[in-house]
Amino acid sequence: MTEASTATADGPEARAALAPEVMTWDSRARRVVTLYVPLACFVLILLFPFYWMAVTAFKPNAELYDYKTYNPFWIASPTLDHIRHLLFNTSYPRWLWTTMLVAIASTALSLFASVLAAYAIQRLRFRGSQYVGLAIYLAYLVPPSILFIPLATMVFRLGLFDTPFALILTYPTFLVPFCTWLLIGYFKSIPYELEECALIDGATRLQILRQITLPLAVPGLISAGIFSFTLSWNEFIYALAFIQSSESKTVPVAILTELVSGDVYQWGALMAGSLLGSLPVAIFYSFFVDYYVSSLTGAVKE
Repeated sequence: MTEASTATADGPEARAALAPEVMTWDSRARRVVTLYVPLACFVLILLFPFYWMAVTAFKPNAELYDYKTYNPFWIASPTLDHIRHLLFNTSYPRWLWTTMLVAIASTALSLFASVLAAYAIQRLRFRGSQYVGLAIYLAYLVPPSILFIPLATMVFRLGLFDTPFALILTYPTFLVPFCTWLLIGYFKSIPYELEECALIDGATRLQILRQITLPLAVPGLISAGIFSFTLSWNEFIYALAFIQSSESKTVPVAILTELVSGDVYQWGALMAGSLLGSLPVAIFYSFFVDYYVSSLTGAVKE
């Protein structure tokens, strides 16, 4: 073999031809490793708690406590006894109604306050408005475990203890800051020239807010409403501290305090209550997930 042929054989093209085939970004194997496997793991981790709740809720007690005979991940003989016990032998319908009432009322109150605060901070342009917006968002970072102690004193003094109004009036303390920050970012995406034209035509600020800004900010309002409703529905600390009677408890607190007697856990009823309590939020969120993502994107970008 001549020197020329040897040089050619040892060149970059020859080495590339002799090198083993590697995965490229467009290859199917690369896509499986970088996309489908992580996505499958994410879906499995996300959906497994719901699957476990459903399996436990429909299992008879014999299968729940005998893993040697029955498969823990499957149901041999489905039953509705746990759901029937939950709906007819406990106050679960009352708990569900109280939770729904508190979540809707606190969400409406928080949205009303957040819209006014976000519009004032973003559009009125007073001195220090940016710092006020930042301070409102930082208030959201204060842990509820610190706030509920002074709030408990106010609830007792106002005579609201053990009533749904205690939760309706205290939940906005952590809902309003985040919703205000989210709506500030969304109001920034609405062209200010539209409001200037309305001001020239003689419209007031409230008219502009009601007839121009709010119709254009519907996705942001839906996103803030979903956020507020979800947190109100799942809140635990305030509901545990401010509600004492069994009939007035919310679902997250009631299924833990009323379905556990000492060291005896009614696992079937517990999982049935958790499953039924999580379905309304999951269904409600699934209808408006696009609005939620788009408004969060606008808020973070701004």
